[in-house]
Amino acid sequence: MIRDDVKELVARKNYATISTLLPSGQIQAHVVWVDCDDDHILINTEVELRKFKNVQADPRATVTIWDKRNPHVFAEVRGRVVQTVTGTEARSHINALAQKYFEADYPDEWIQSERVILKIVPDSQIFFAAGMHDIRR
Repeated sequence: MIRDDVKELVARKNYATISTLLPSGQIQAHVVWVDCDDDHILINTEVELRKFKNVQADPRATVTIWDKRNPHVFAEVRGRVVQTVTGTEARSHINALAQKYFEADYPDEWIQSERVILKIVPDSQIFFAAGMHDIRR
C-alpha cells in the first residue's frame, strides 16, 4: 500500500529519481516522471533503456520523490518491480504523464522502443518533511 503522504507528493507533479543496479553492481539513477496507484509506484520507460534492463536482472529499485516547492520534503520508496506492462496501456500511461507534466501528449518521435510501465511494490517507505522524520516499513 502506498502511503497517503507519498501519493500526495506524486499527485503534485513532482519529479522522482529511480535508482537501479547496473550489472557491475554500481548504482544508476535517473530523474523520471512518477505516478502511483494504491499499491505501486509507477515508472514509465522503454524496453531498450538501461533502467529497464537493470530491473529485469535485479528487480530492486529505490524511488525518491521530492517536493519541487521545498526540496527538504521528500519520500523514499524502496521496493521491487513486481510487474511490467507494455502495449497500449503503457503508451496511454506515458501520454497521461506527459499531460500531467507538460499538458501535451508524449511526442511519437521521442519513442525509440516499446514503452513499459514498471510497477514497484514498496518494501519500505520513508517520508521526510522539514526535520520530521517518519519511517514506516
